[in-house]
Formats: sequence, C-alpha cells, structure tokens
Amino acid sequence: MYYDFFGFREPPFSIAPDPRYLYLSERHKEALAHLMYGVQGQGGFIVITGEVGTGKTTVSRCFIENAPAHVDIALILNPRLSARELLSAICDELEIAHPSGATIKQMVDLINQNLLKAHAAGRHKVLMIDEAQNLSADVLEQLRLLTNLETAEKKLLQIVLLGQPELQQILALPKLRQLNQRVTARYHLDAISSDELPLYLSYRLGVAGMRGDVFTPAAIRKLYRLSNGIPRLINLISDRALLGAYAEGEHEVGAAHIRQAAKEVAGNKNQGPKPSGTGFKPDLSRYLVLAASVLLAIIITYWVYQQWSAPEVITQVDAAPVELVGTVQRDDMLGAKDEDPHPVVADDTPPGKAPSLSPFRFPEQALSLPAAFRELFDIWGLAYSPLESPIACEFARASGLDCLERQGSRRSLEFLNRPAMLMLQDEAGNRGYAVLRHVDGDVAQIALPEGLIRVSFSSLESFWFGEYRVLWRLPDYVNTSVDKNDVTSEELWIGVRMMELADTYGESPADAARIKRISAQQQVRWYQSLRGLTVDGIAGAMTVIQINNDLDAEGPRLMGTLPEGKG
Repeated sequence: MYYDFFGFREPPFSIAPDPRYLYLSERHKEALAHLMYGVQGQGGFIVITGEVGTGKTTVSRCFIENAPAHVDIALILNPRLSARELLSAICDELEIAHPSGATIKQMVDLINQNLLKAHAAGRHKVLMIDEAQNLSADVLEQLRLLTNLETAEKKLLQIVLLGQPELQQILALPKLRQLNQRVTARYHLDAISSDELPLYLSYRLGVAGMRGDVFTPAAIRKLYRLSNGIPRLINLISDRALLGAYAEGEHEVGAAHIRQAAKEVAGNKNQGPKPSGTGFKPDLSRYLVLAASVLLAIIITYWVYQQWSAPEVITQVDAAPVELVGTVQRDDMLGAKDEDPHPVVADDTPPGKAPSLSPFRFPEQALSLPAAFRELFDIWGLAYSPLESPIACEFARASGLDCLERQGSRRSLEFLNRPAMLMLQDEAGNRGYAVLRHVDGDVAQIALPEGLIRVSFSSLESFWFGEYRVLWRLPDYVNTSVDKNDVTSEELWIGVRMMELADTYGESPADAARIKRISAQQQVRWYQSLRGLTVDGIAGAMTVIQINNDLDAEGPRLMGTLPEGKG
C-alpha cells in the first residue's frame, strides 16, 4: 500500500525471517559466531536463547545460508512431538527412508548408518530445532542419546537448540544434567540497544530500496521506548507507523505516528485520557504499564546479574570453546602480569603430619554468586562490590581483566591453571558456588570469606557438573591501544613470545631460527600443533593461556604448591 508512496521495492518491516533483512548488531554477530564456531567442533549441543522477537529464527536462517560447504543441516520447526515422532521427523529431514511403523531403535540405527556414511564422505550433519523450549524432558534425553553416535575421533551429530529463556531453566534440571554437560556453546540473544536502533532502521529501509531518513529523531526515541529494542515489535510498530504517515500524506514518520501505531499493535485503541462531561479522568492503564515495566526491569537486571553480564559468554559467547558465554569470544588475549594477594589462614595441622581432609559440605560451605565473585576478584587483588558493579564482567574489564565461562572437567581446569569459580548443584536442584584456589591430588583449597580451607576434591566434585568461570588479565596492548583491533600490536605481542618459545622448544638452533622467520600466523600454528591445540592460526584464549603457562608468566595459578590453609 505505502510502498510506492515512500519509494520501497518491498515492505521493509516484514516479520518474516528473511536473512537479507538481518541487521547484524553486536549481539547477533556473537550469536552467529557461536553457531559458526560450534559446527567446526566435535559434536554435542549448541544452545541459543532469547526473548520472543529478538531474532533467533532469523539468525538461524542466516546461519543456514552461510554454513560451511561440508555441513548438511536438518531443520525441525515443530518440536511438540513425541520421541518417536521426532526421530521420524529427523529421518525425513536427513532423507533417510524408514517404515511408517519403525520403532525408536530401528530409526536410531538408520540415523547412525546415515551419519557414518556422511562422515566417510567428509560431511558434517547438524540438527537444528527451533522453539526448543517446547521439547519434553524425555525427548531431550532421546536427543542426548543421539549424540552418543560417534567414531573414535568425533561425535557424528551436532544439535542446535533455539528457544526462549525458559529453555535454559529446562536444561538446568538435575535429570538433564548429562545433556547440559554436553553443551559446548551457549548464547543469550538480547534486544538491540538504543544506539543501534537508527542503524537498524536505516539498514532495513536500504534493503527495501530507499536511501534517506524517514523516521524523525523523536520518532526513533519513542519507538525504542515502546518496543524496548525487541526487533519484532520494532518491525510491527514501524510498519503501522509508515501506514499511518501514508494515510496522512506525510513522507516523514513522527513520534505521534509511532505512538498511535504502538496502540494499534497492542490491540488497545482506547488508551490515553478521555474527556467526559464530569471532567478529566486519568487512564489507570498507564500506571499499570509503568509498574509492569519497573517489575520487568528488576527481573531482567536480576537475570543479567545471574549470567555475569551481557552475553559473555558464553558468548554470548560461549562462546564453545569460544566462550561463547555465551560468548563466542574469539578466546581473546590473556595477560601476563597478574598478582596473587589473597589472604591465607594458617594451617592448624602439626608439622610433619599430612593434613586431614574434610568433605565439602553443601550448602553450608557454598557461596552465593555475589560472594563467589568477591572471593574470585580478591584472588586477583581487587575489591569487588556487587552493589556498585552489578555486572561482574564489566567490572573485570574496567580493571584490566576479562571473563571466561566454560563447560569442562578437572582436566580443563588444570589446563587453564587459573583459580576458578565452580557452579554447584545438589540432587534437589539447589545451587551454590565454590571458588577453587588450588588443587593438588584430592586436596582442594577453596576460598571463603574467612580465608582458605582444604576439602576433599572428590567430595566437591560430586556437586559440580562442569560449569566454571575464570578471570585473566588482558595484555598491555589491549588495555592501552587506541584501536583494540590493532593487528600490528597483536602480532608484535605474539612475536616476542614466539621468539622465546622457539628458543625453548625448537628442535635445533636452525629450527628455532626458522620459526622466528615465519609469519605470526604460522608461528601460532606451529605452537598449537606442538601443544595439541586446535590448529587454526588464531591466538585465542586456550593458545595464549598455554603460552603464558609455558613462559611462566606471573599471576595466580590453580596448580602448584598449596598455600597453607585450614584442613
């Protein structure tokens, strides 16, 4: 209707998941990075969550269009199925012929045969399930069993779960802890920010064929307040506002158009004060909306605090092996000069006698999340106040540190060799945290407000299902460079350390000289191969952590001599 009036080729604010209209905000880029990174891995689960309308489905369509050439994707859009129905749908998506009355075992065998053939042909199979919060626990368990299909080197099936935030709550159920431990990347997709909204609008208008500004600054501010940055609401309100401007013959959308469009989208055309014969009567719905907004803000703030910060990912990110705490982080650089001023409580054990180990007591010795952050930052010499800095990772970055959240095992902790915060949970689903300061055999030294105590690691491990968080100090060039993407500074930082490593690990003086002459990326690949890391030429977190460990960089370490502490 209004397309020709404004000069559009097509509707710019359709809510259909058209990848052409995907505006890649920082959050959407991180979500895509989680997916792109995850399918390069060795199977397991990738979990992408987000509120209704934040763009999960659109991100998934963009991923499908840009997936690596060797990846075959099966997409399930309706997950309200029984375990047998879901397996049948998977067979259909993978083009696996199966009898209409096939049993679960028969279909699992057929899927396994298909995956083995694909692996032999160099193909990688990915199963994507949208609206995954509708999956029952039994069906999720059946999906977990599918990830048991493997060769000696890798899992044969990667499963991507896309869903609303309650999906994370479902996965946290004790009976699904085995599945939760197989999540290699998870990211929560937030709404876009107010600063990104003008770019978002401009991008969609440009794809539709128009160059120029249609929305006034006041309209954009009003649009953000009424949509809270949710892309679907932005699209619905913008579409109605353009129609309203067209009806009035206006080529510009103002705040009044946005306000009226929002009322129509909400389905309430009687909002606002109304004159009456007895005088002016206020509309109480405004106060109800205000109260609901305050409550929503409190809930969101609490959720964000529980997740450290905006997708960290995770990433985020991870990101996922990239942290994808969330955040698929590109495993960003770790630092060197770290401090370890944590106070130590004297050990009461007599000299010459091995300390007696008490079992870890849950929940008595477990910490709340704020208290655990305080103890972890204290190890790094920082006084952390959750009230002053409710988002822990922002405080870390402001202090020259960064955060990493991962799923792993004790071996993962030993590889990182950094003090770690462990998320604990008992059989009743009660959660708590422990800050692991040192570990040596079965001796685990944990940090409590009163000091360091020793407990049996095996007793602590019985409440730990693999989730941990660590801090590291960023390199000087990340903290001081005006351009944090300064490749020259990064290569210089890597080159200096590679020269030391070449002298230490080169097979001969001639080999060390050869390593020093090759490019920074080739040096990184050499070192990754030497240390059994993923050989991608990128100096990510795992690579740089190992570099710092090999060069004995200063800083708190998890392994090594245990400081004195209570038994």
